[in-house]
Amino acid sequence: MTMQRVTLACLIQLGLVSSVWAQDQGSKPLVAAQFVDIVGGLSLDDAIRHALEHEPSVRAMRSDVDAARGRQLQAGLAPNPTVAVDHREAGTDNQTMVQMQLPLELFRRAPRVDMAAHQVEVSERAAAERARVVGADVRSRYGTAAGAIRDLALADQAVDLVSRQFELVRQRAAEGAVPPLERDQLQVELYRYEADQMRAGGRVEEALIELKRAMGLNPAANLRLRDTLDVLATPALGSSAGVPEASPVEAARRRPDVMRAGAEVRLAESRIGRAAAEGRIDVSLFGGYMRMNFGFVQRGLTDSGRFEPVRSVFHYATAGAMVTVPFLNRNQGEVKAARAEQGSATLRFEEAQLTALAQIAAAEVRDVAARRALAMTASTVELAGRNLDVVRQAYELGRTSMSDVLREQRQYLEVERERTDAMKMAFEAQAALHLARGER
Repeated sequence: MTMQRVTLACLIQLGLVSSVWAQDQGSKPLVAAQFVDIVGGLSLDDAIRHALEHEPSVRAMRSDVDAARGRQLQAGLAPNPTVAVDHREAGTDNQTMVQMQLPLELFRRAPRVDMAAHQVEVSERAAAERARVVGADVRSRYGTAAGAIRDLALADQAVDLVSRQFELVRQRAAEGAVPPLERDQLQVELYRYEADQMRAGGRVEEALIELKRAMGLNPAANLRLRDTLDVLATPALGSSAGVPEASPVEAARRRPDVMRAGAEVRLAESRIGRAAAEGRIDVSLFGGYMRMNFGFVQRGLTDSGRFEPVRSVFHYATAGAMVTVPFLNRNQGEVKAARAEQGSATLRFEEAQLTALAQIAAAEVRDVAARRALAMTASTVELAGRNLDVVRQAYELGRTSMSDVLREQRQYLEVERERTDAMKMAFEAQAALHLARGER
């Protein structure tokens, strides 16, 4: 196996390690190197963690949870008493009255508090579901960016390889050792690979911008990845490291969207209770005090025989209870509507369970197929590499033409691209399985 073959295989199969990039002092600087930092770069776990802390939609859902908790606090508070003060004057007469009313809410507070608690649960499940979706989106976009970087690394190595071949053939053509046609063929091949390198670089930039958006980062932020596609796709080659996974039914039951649908059923049930409580009897206590200063312009005789104005101050106190009697309006319409909503929520819960089970089953099948396909590509790449070495050696011995070398080289690079595609599919299958099982 030639040094060129070793360099290309090490770079592609060992995960774009920076030390491999620098091992050939005569090679061109690789463009892919600027997007990867295996020491200080951003890992996939760090990317997901950053998104869950800073992504605007996740933060908005947390604010919704805080709002629901505030409404829960409000629902548990006792009603304030109503106080009315009335003062009247007419000439020298005046009257001051103070009244107070206090609703007891005999049957209404508990259902209201129960419904508010279920609203908090629904908000928390919705926030968990949004975090699951955002985490899965970041995982997918991280894999897309890592795959684009691997494509770029392959294009880098192709340009570097053909460039060195072109320099060698150009010198030999100048010496008359090979026909100029071989030099021109290599130059055309070099132009093609350079154009492919430029396109691959653009795809990397685009993928990183999309990853930044998913993480809640500014598009102008500097971002380098730590995990390469080879590292990300490695778990797809084996099992789950011996860690037992929950059954599909259990995984579906624990999915945030299914748990949210279940919480919405309980919320609908609590609405029935509150609507029924609103139609029951209720009592409000009231009390009042009135001071009345009243008299006449005439004068009257006192017991001692003196004339004094006819005037006196009167004090009145009242107390009682007002009862709301549900005679005609027992909130029948609201109860009927709440029962219908409860039935609808139950059906949506069943739909969410069936959808989750189907997604988990489909993701598991896809994951198994992707792992098998990825395992097969390793031997294919190895065989294509040996074929390329044989053709090159034949060319060096003068037994074949440069066209044969270029054709075999294109086939080898195509096989490497197919392995990259298999890695992408394996990682995407893993990401889909994480999402289906409710994992981040």
